[in-house]
Amino acid sequence: MKMKLGLIYGGKSAEHQVSLQTALAVINALDFNKFEIHPIYISDKGEWIRGGALQEPIKEVSVLKLEQGSLFSPVTLNSDLFPTTVEAEKLDVIFPLLHGPNGEDGTVQGLLELLNIPYVGNGVLASAAGMDKVVMKNLFAQAGLAQASYVSFIKSDFESNQEQAYKEVEEQLGYPCFVKPANLGSSVGISKCKDRAELEAAFKEAFEYDRKVIIEEGIVGREIEIAVIGNDNPQCSVVGEIAPKKEFYDYKAKYEDGDTDLIIPTQLSHDEYETIKDMAIKAFKAIDGSGLVRADFFLTEDGKALINEVNTMPGFTPYSMFPLLWKESGINYPSLIEKLVDLALERYEQKQQIKYTF
Repeated sequence: MKMKLGLIYGGKSAEHQVSLQTALAVINALDFNKFEIHPIYISDKGEWIRGGALQEPIKEVSVLKLEQGSLFSPVTLNSDLFPTTVEAEKLDVIFPLLHGPNGEDGTVQGLLELLNIPYVGNGVLASAAGMDKVVMKNLFAQAGLAQASYVSFIKSDFESNQEQAYKEVEEQLGYPCFVKPANLGSSVGISKCKDRAELEAAFKEAFEYDRKVIIEEGIVGREIEIAVIGNDNPQCSVVGEIAPKKEFYDYKAKYEDGDTDLIIPTQLSHDEYETIKDMAIKAFKAIDGSGLVRADFFLTEDGKALINEVNTMPGFTPYSMFPLLWKESGINYPSLIEKLVDLALERYEQKQQIKYTF
């Protein structure tokens, strides 16, 4: 019997389009002889729409927007979206292919927990901590992981004393520095600042996307990434390197102009690899990760590894770093998806053993 796999994608997030690309790639990689695929679309306004089971791969991203007149005969959010009593419509497992807030941040994971449905990827705590860069870095600090210096500001505090905020950045971090929305990925809203004028403009842009921003010191070094999969016993891939042809790896370089080289595998010494692998697993456990993360590092000229962040739902097309790292490690894209589904079911079965009465 085929496994009924629900794919949640889209989302009320600045990374909506990225999620659509991910969903298209996953649908076309899945084995239709093994899986009955059920698309669940979240519009950029937050509307949930479930389509009927797909019968074949699809070619266009536009088809994924389950609107009236599309080929799916969608149903809107009600008891039919995640039925728990109608056996024919129950989903065996869900893969949330969501990037950014309102999806990657623990909100959807919390809904699925309440519905007691198995789902791929990180749980509520890890997703929330991995989304908020300030919380994440605080957890890394507590775990003793080396990282770049950083400061953060809430919008209301910043607006009450902007000059003090600028001075704090300049005195503690200096230039260049990077200003980022605390709760966003895909390099949306990030600016590199080399002077006060650029810093002021960067704060303004970052606060358009979040009420909290984080500012990190600029690090001169190689950008190294490693992929992690697993639950209680995570495993690491080979390492890759980002070699942007621009000043930094921004949204346009990631998704639009392709103006970046991905070096997989990249050359590291045995000790450098072991250090990065150990730090990645330590970071995975620090946020209580499950399923998958991509861990990003800086490697300085003197060989010191600094963790930058973990991404709990990394870019997931066949050409994204996470799947490419596993392909080089011996797990192809379709097999990687199936492995993550298996890990989701494993974690779900473990949770079913927990007692909820006393």
